[in-house]
Amino acid sequence: MKILALLGSPRGKKGNTYRLIESALKGAEDAGAEVLFIDITEMDIGYCTGCSTCYSTGSCIQGDDYEEILDLILESDGIILGSPVYINSVTAQLKTLFDRMPDVVHCQVLLGKYGFSVSTVGGGNADIVCDYMNNTLQVMGANTTGDAYAVLAEGDEAFGDACRRSYELGKDLVAAISEKRVYPEQEAFHDGMHERMKNLVLFQKDEWTHEYDYWKEKGWL
Repeated sequence: MKILALLGSPRGKKGNTYRLIESALKGAEDAGAEVLFIDITEMDIGYCTGCSTCYSTGSCIQGDDYEEILDLILESDGIILGSPVYINSVTAQLKTLFDRMPDVVHCQVLLGKYGFSVSTVGGGNADIVCDYMNNTLQVMGANTTGDAYAVLAEGDEAFGDACRRSYELGKDLVAAISEKRVYPEQEAFHDGMHERMKNLVLFQKDEWTHEYDYWKEKGWL
């Protein structure tokens, strides 16, 4: 079992969000998983240009690190996302990665995978940012198992609690993958996304040939 953690903090391993990621990976590793950490702020990820090439070919025209990151995501059974709160959202680096993944959304590529999110913030809204990251995983097809966040203004004890929750979430992620855990509310969400994306791909089938072929190969059309 492979668990991949993606950190979107410009402070990297010096930042507090990394400490939550580190705890989560320790939990997953202690539960028997193989773990991998990627600091996406050290990767070359360009802005999406909206060219739609990925819809028709399945590949991005930009010769940067995106395809490498996507391959690691696809090879993983579980995904952990981490970002500090930057003005009520994720960092620009993580958002740039998300914006390169519409083909993943249209094709529901993360179906069968699981994940969760962690965040830190000085004052507030880390819960909102975790919800955003988890929803991003869900719209790509993954199930999410929870979140952990720390409000630094609440002090060391609260941060310690967040680290411990991250560790337990790491262990639980492995359990969820092993047992193929079902979340009825998320299954209903996935059913709705599946229907919407099917209709979208059918509407654009003449231009989005890769995505149309992908859906046909899956037996979804």
